[in-house]
Amino acid sequence: MNNPFESAQKQLRDVQKLLNLDDNIVRQLMQPKRVIEVALPIRMDDGSIEVFTGYRSQFNDARGPFKGGIRFHPDVTLDEVKALSAWMTWKTAVVKIPLGGGKGGVVVDPKKLSLAELERLSRAYARALAPFIGPDVDVPAPDVSTDSRIMGWMLDEYEAVIGRKAPGVITGKPLSLGGSLVRDYATAQGAFYVIDELAKKYHLPKGTRVAIQGFGNGGSFLAKILAEAGYILVAIADSRSTVYREEGLDVDELIAHKKVTGTLKNCVGCESLPSEAVLSVPTDILVPAALENALHSGNKEGVQAKYIVELANGPVTPEADQWFFDKGVVVIPDILANAGGVTVSYYEQVQNATNFYWEESQILGMLEKTMRTAFMKVAQYQERYNTTYRMGAYALAVRRVAKAMKNRGSI
Repeated sequence: MNNPFESAQKQLRDVQKLLNLDDNIVRQLMQPKRVIEVALPIRMDDGSIEVFTGYRSQFNDARGPFKGGIRFHPDVTLDEVKALSAWMTWKTAVVKIPLGGGKGGVVVDPKKLSLAELERLSRAYARALAPFIGPDVDVPAPDVSTDSRIMGWMLDEYEAVIGRKAPGVITGKPLSLGGSLVRDYATAQGAFYVIDELAKKYHLPKGTRVAIQGFGNGGSFLAKILAEAGYILVAIADSRSTVYREEGLDVDELIAHKKVTGTLKNCVGCESLPSEAVLSVPTDILVPAALENALHSGNKEGVQAKYIVELANGPVTPEADQWFFDKGVVVIPDILANAGGVTVSYYEQVQNATNFYWEESQILGMLEKTMRTAFMKVAQYQERYNTTYRMGAYALAVRRVAKAMKNRGSI
């Protein structure tokens, strides 16, 4: 299995060659600045004590406080969290928001916890991390299997520990606790602006076909936004199956079906295929919106899409990425494509700090400008160095981080 942190380190070494970066800078960027591992003893509903392992990787804060989500998943590993914190560092730099990169996780299957157990675990994690986070230090957010409710519990626990209000310590909160409008669909909305710029650059026609792997928060919102903009959604997959319809899927109908049945399978008028089949259906754009390493050496040759837009974090392995480049498949990297979420998280921080909250239209206007500008800047670097969009994005991001480190006297 591909090690995500080794992939992140390899990408950095590739960028070093591209930019001829100073060795002193690169050595500092090969490892997180700080890694925290905590044991979380939780009293279960039956009275027993279970001990869960939690992590927080604080990768780099040269450009601003560490920033990144918290995931609850049975497959969370330290290397995964370290890799994600590195990618967050590049992501915030790509969209030019004044933040660094961090990431956290707890090794747990949240589906096996009661609501009360989930709350106790969330509060225990926030309590254990309280000495290491804060509005000007490290700002967590939701990620895989966490949501605004969990962020609300964590905020409440953190404020109880420090004895004062600090809404800016966590983003992705409920609106009633200082959350921001747009945040629930910001990742998908940002990806749409990137796809729209991609379509303009490559002159893609109206009715361009799209397949999406993953129908969670990001994938479902993006499907709806794309359908409303005139794209044809030919295939969508969840963890159980792929639904396919050459003429195009009714996204609203799929959302309703999933809500009632818990799966996309057996939706009326759709062909049901294995979950993995979404990666190989005939389509123009493929959007992997699930977990890491979805596209790898074992399945890359089945991909028929001409464009891949990474809504998930790290869905294309380095080997597959090079293969796609050699075959002329354009891959838009996660650190650009899914940066809409962290961008609106930054807006949430600003609103918390000023105690002044913006209207939805204002936030959308700022997000659109940020994402379209970032795409064009990445495209410039991609063309300048005659490389992939991933390396173009990395070149832009790492150069910005390196400049901040040099200005701080880090070499």
